[in-house]
Amino acid sequence: MKGLIRRATTALIFVIVMLAGLFGGRYTFIALFAVITALCLWEYLCMMLTKYTRRDFYRMLIGVAFGLTPFVLATILHVHPVIMQSSDQFVIVTAILFSPFVFLAFVYELFSGSKTPFQNVGFIVLGMIYIGAPFALLDFIAFNEGEFSALIVFGLLLLTWMNDTGAYVVGSQIGKTPLALRVSPKKTWEGTLGGVATTFLVAFAYSYFTNVLKLVDWMVLALIVSVFGSLGDLIESMLKRSVGVKDSGNMLPGHGGVLDRFDGFIFLLPFAAAYLLWIR
Repeated sequence: MKGLIRRATTALIFVIVMLAGLFGGRYTFIALFAVITALCLWEYLCMMLTKYTRRDFYRMLIGVAFGLTPFVLATILHVHPVIMQSSDQFVIVTAILFSPFVFLAFVYELFSGSKTPFQNVGFIVLGMIYIGAPFALLDFIAFNEGEFSALIVFGLLLLTWMNDTGAYVVGSQIGKTPLALRVSPKKTWEGTLGGVATTFLVAFAYSYFTNVLKLVDWMVLALIVSVFGSLGDLIESMLKRSVGVKDSGNMLPGHGGVLDRFDGFIFLLPFAAAYLLWIR
């Protein structure tokens, strides 16, 4: 009973924070996802780097800062576009943001005495590619010609989490055929198809109650969520299994880590952003 109450309390607080951040305006939106990006990066780096030493702590700080640079760059591009009105200015700002952290990561390893310096730097760079860059694409989805709207981002989050919920409910009831036994033994094809059906139903309903996109566009996004969101979930499961952990962290009591809640969302973002930018 205590576990159920803890899970419900965490879920309620999480939903309130997400809704407030999403619909509080452009700056609360940016702040919300900057924090989420940083927390996901921290959990990822804890899994890949930490051996509970001070040196690993400093590496993780460098990794989080470096991983946030794409998000900061995208925010500047959309909130303060006057700073980057020409290609030269874009190159200068990009160099100012990225160069110090790349330099710092290599120099730190030079003097850290680590036996795996390039592996450490590789994990940091991978964190930026795997987590930082996809979250940066949220600005390209939420901002359109200077106008801000969180409805599409909210819709993508809703579809992602409903896909997970549908897969869990159907899979737990009738799931028999393993989807990826080596990576995630509990996931089944029946559950996956249940998640797909749930995603398309929710996309249809969301299209009916909002007018930000056409029905056909939400159907395409539902397909993207169903395919790439599910793959993202499996990829994070593969990552966790490779380092021998069950959850990415314990920041959300009863629910695991922050990265566990956004693993599928991260992986689908590049494909959703590409489609949305194409239809504009």
